[in-house]
Amino acid sequence: MSVRVRIAPSPTGNLHIGTARTAVFNWLFARRHGGQFILRVEDTDTERSRSEFTDNITTGLQWLGLTWDEGPFFQSQRLDLYRQAIQTLLDQGLAYRAYDTPEELDAMRTAQKAKNQAPRYDNRHRDLTEEQQKAYEAEGRQAVIRFKIDDDRVIQWKDLVRGNMTWQGSDLGGDMVVARASSVAEIGQPLYNLAVVVDDMDMGITHVIRGEDHIANTAKQILLYEALGGTVPEFAHTPLILNQSGQKLSKRDGVTSISDFQKMGFTAEALVNYMTLLGWSAPDSEEVFTLEDAAKTFSFDRVNKAGAKFDWDKLDWLNSQYLHDIPAAELVEMLIPYWQEASYAFNPDADQDWLTALAGLLGPSLTRLPDAVEQGHFFFSELMEYSEAATQQLHQSGVADLLQATLEKLQADTVLDSPASGKSLVNEIVKAQGIKKGLMMKSMRAALMGDMQGPDLMESWLILHRRQFDIPRITQALELAKG
Repeated sequence: MSVRVRIAPSPTGNLHIGTARTAVFNWLFARRHGGQFILRVEDTDTERSRSEFTDNITTGLQWLGLTWDEGPFFQSQRLDLYRQAIQTLLDQGLAYRAYDTPEELDAMRTAQKAKNQAPRYDNRHRDLTEEQQKAYEAEGRQAVIRFKIDDDRVIQWKDLVRGNMTWQGSDLGGDMVVARASSVAEIGQPLYNLAVVVDDMDMGITHVIRGEDHIANTAKQILLYEALGGTVPEFAHTPLILNQSGQKLSKRDGVTSISDFQKMGFTAEALVNYMTLLGWSAPDSEEVFTLEDAAKTFSFDRVNKAGAKFDWDKLDWLNSQYLHDIPAAELVEMLIPYWQEASYAFNPDADQDWLTALAGLLGPSLTRLPDAVEQGHFFFSELMEYSEAATQQLHQSGVADLLQATLEKLQADTVLDSPASGKSLVNEIVKAQGIKKGLMMKSMRAALMGDMQGPDLMESWLILHRRQFDIPRITQALELAKG
């Protein structure tokens, strides 16, 4: 059997990390078995579906590297197929028109609540006579289509994650609405449970991989597969992603959409790597791997049943591992937009080599891409402000003399084109001034960076020198040291 799986997001919001993680598991399973990964957009909710959300979903999946083999297919373009299936259920006596008003349904639920009963439809319109139907229609009532569910039926399946699952028909809330209300003798908008079953049958889906919050839907859908003469696929219900309080991760927790994670400066490789670890563990306990590597060993026997807590520290650590390995020529293209957003002065084309050198310097210390804004701010201006620690350093005895000597050397066209030449210049001044090297290095850091912390001093000096920023800064620091 050729494996065929699908991801079926609803375009009523941006691509959520939970949906993306489900897409990851589907993609990995398909690649593990040489199967097909299909994208289906469930856009039958016409009031909430938006084209911009569809674009966000497809763009997000592509950014993550989750390329699909077929699709995207849109449910809004397949309504006739669903209506044909509903008509088949009606013709076979497996579904019926129910004419309950909203007020009658509310009264029914209120009565059930008063008796401490679970809310459910009591199937009151299952066996209406033709005369009763006509009477309701004469009142102008619109009918929904309900699928008959036998309360005595036991629904069972072997879940690839959770093992043997059993549901009682009586626990499914009564006969299920499969199409919204419409005018007399017409079939209204098909609803989720019906549409998804028809699509899975039509597309030959062999495995349905989705979050555990769909388990109740699975029991209902198995009944529909059987009623429509379809082959019931295998199911795998994956653990939910939880917040630190153990609740399902939601918009209330802040950042949850893939586009938000992208804006925060996470790489696609790190994010998809982390999502793979949200509920699955590699056989060799590795934590840093590509999608392709994970696909070679992915299986559901290593997917946890318990929910997976989202860990920002773990994601940050993974992201840093990827950022530290990105070549400077590639990293600079990722950093330029953040520097531009910070209004730093540079020309992306004319300063390309200089920017690349800066990216190479900062790369090993980055956790997220925007870190390069704070860490790199002092490279984009001739003059600067000083921290209290830097000011104290510049006021120490002998600092004015060593800065003056350094300034004279630079103004005398001293060659400064490598870390070695920078160290040679430092050693020369240290010897001439009769000072300790530590005083020289700390003072130059204070003068060039305005702080006592920062990236490698020699590399930083070279980068500043290439833009001729070192002489103005040392001149500024000298004035402060003299004061």
